[in-house]
Amino acid sequence: MKKQQLLMIFAGLFVVILSVVIGLAFLSPIFKNRNQEGPGVVAELPQLNPDEQEEQPEEKPKDFIQIVFIGKNSGGDEVYKVVKREYDANVDGSKLRFAISSLIMGPVQTEKATGIYSEVPTSTNILHIYDNEDKVIVDLSSGFAYGGGSESVYKRLFQLIKTIARNTEKPAYLYIDGRQADVIGGDGIMITQPLSENSIGE
Repeated sequence: MKKQQLLMIFAGLFVVILSVVIGLAFLSPIFKNRNQEGPGVVAELPQLNPDEQEEQPEEKPKDFIQIVFIGKNSGGDEVYKVVKREYDANVDGSKLRFAISSLIMGPVQTEKATGIYSEVPTSTNILHIYDNEDKVIVDLSSGFAYGGGSESVYKRLFQLIKTIARNTEKPAYLYIDGRQADVIGGDGIMITQPLSENSIGE
């Protein structure tokens, strides 16, 4: 009776051991694969080819216009000073129009702090700017031509002529209130056209 009980116990243990061995053999590949992948591993997304990647828009280079104001050089002499403004086509049309608008508005505060100023009256209005294939016509209001005395008118004319020359290569003509300006200001300053550095006699 005791032998039979011992045999039954051994048989039961054998079945248990065999079950454990079979279970471990079945689970071993699963654990092996999980260890290779590592914890929290997710499937990698396919990489896009360089040609398929979204192209970033190229940043446009900045464009500048030049304006001529008045200031002093290192020796204390009064000279014409060229300043730059970043051109924004969305604000005021063509580069020349933008330049003349900026000239009329005058120097900004930081420029004024260095002694730069303008003789162009801020009351001046741009009536029209005709930019044709062969020439440019700048038509300003009469506010540009009067006030401040003849010396001021000379300086503002040179500011305008120099500003126009730095922003277009076409021959330019100055009109006041719709008429070509051959005589300007209360003192009757004569100018020759198209505008150039030699248009005004000192």
